[in-house]
Amino acid sequence: MKQLVSNLTKNFQVDLDASINSGQVFLWKKINSKWYGIDGENVLVLEKNSKFDQSEKTLFNFFRLDDDFKKISYELKKDKIVRKAIELNPNLRLLRQNPFQCYISFIVSSNSNISNIQMSLHKLCKKFGKKVIIDGFDLFLFPKPNVIAKASITEIQKCGLGYRSKSVKSASLSVMNGEIDFEHLKKLDYYNAKRELTKISGIGNKVADCIMLFSLEKLEAFPLDRWMLRILQKYYTKEFKISTKTITEKTHENLHDRIVQHFGCQAGYAQQFLFKMERELHKKKWL
Repeated sequence: MKQLVSNLTKNFQVDLDASINSGQVFLWKKINSKWYGIDGENVLVLEKNSKFDQSEKTLFNFFRLDDDFKKISYELKKDKIVRKAIELNPNLRLLRQNPFQCYISFIVSSNSNISNIQMSLHKLCKKFGKKVIIDGFDLFLFPKPNVIAKASITEIQKCGLGYRSKSVKSASLSVMNGEIDFEHLKKLDYYNAKRELTKISGIGNKVADCIMLFSLEKLEAFPLDRWMLRILQKYYTKEFKISTKTITEKTHENLHDRIVQHFGCQAGYAQQFLFKMERELHKKKWL
């Protein structure tokens, strides 16, 4: 276990509260002025307004500080709606997460809400993860694939995962036996990586896009849940008109292609700003 303690400065243009409270991560808790987060086998303890050591590669990677955010923001602001969303949260960042944790987290997230997702994942970590004590607080690292894969469905169900328990076990087995190789998926193009992920029980288009955007370097991924479909119909009726109630595989593929054509190859950044804006307009709760 590696504990990463850092204080972020404005020089790096990272708004911790906005970035953590944006639907990307779930195993985080704010205590007083500090955020405590689990990212795989790392514990991140973050506080703003002090020095951030750029030499710490894990934190540098986690906040995607290697992205040319100034250039990305400039391109995205050509769209007036995204420009407004960026102005509301100018220092919101995409987070580059531990792939296995991200993979399981978004399988658990299916048809749920943020508070339930957070609670279920915390129970999963407490039951199967290693306990560490940081600043006097008990924290639990994310379990390794083989630990969950070897657990019984009954044990996993006790974490409050319900019907998702079978998918979580099956998905973990797929990682343990090499069927899912995250480093390999990073090297594939968007559609081939998605094809591999959606072979796994519990992973549909939206979950696959979240996994690819937040952990597998696919910035063109654009997760489409009810919030994003509502946003597209609210602000982009001409560009992305959807005439059917259900989105077929072909409709989803065509819609994704039009989204990337409109927003560019960093469409995932646009998605995150739009999602954050709309959720907060409706005063929805985060962590």
